[in-house]
Amino acid sequence: MEDHTCQCPSAVPETDLSLIAGVLDTYKDIPGSLITVLQRTQTIYGYIPKDAVLAISKALGIRPAKIMGVITFYAQFRLSPIGKHLLMVCQGTACHVNSSEKVAAAIGDELGIVAGETTPDGLFTYENVACLGCCSMAPVMMIQTKEQSEVYGPLTPKSARQIIRGIRKAEGGDKQ
Repeated sequence: MEDHTCQCPSAVPETDLSLIAGVLDTYKDIPGSLITVLQRTQTIYGYIPKDAVLAISKALGIRPAKIMGVITFYAQFRLSPIGKHLLMVCQGTACHVNSSEKVAAAIGDELGIVAGETTPDGLFTYENVACLGCCSMAPVMMIQTKEQSEVYGPLTPKSARQIIRGIRKAEGGDKQ
């Protein structure tokens, strides 16, 4: 009988679980530590890889389904990698009444994606959020990288596009 298993390199590399070994070891015997473990895992990887969920399950003795329930309940957790720049557009009341939907539409158009997606080049992830707490600058967006967070506002569709184009230019790329 022939072996039909694929000998091709995996399209998705396995997660280096050794990166969270210390976290799991520290919290394995502490009841109620799941959210802390998930937060630290996400800090390490930038998201929570599926195979990390299995490692967390084994270490903490919590079923994977329960862990996934916690991950999907809280908006802070992600199950897929995000772009280099996480772009969050505020949709709170002050921003909404100051036309945040027009700013969001311009951002989606400029990036060529909808909220919740990452650009194909991995440069931007775009999300709408409930509130950024910068009401006096409404409408606003925050752009986070590993190094920093910066709030921009008050925005117009034009100024939001200019900010994105400036970041693309600084990153050595052009508008897609």
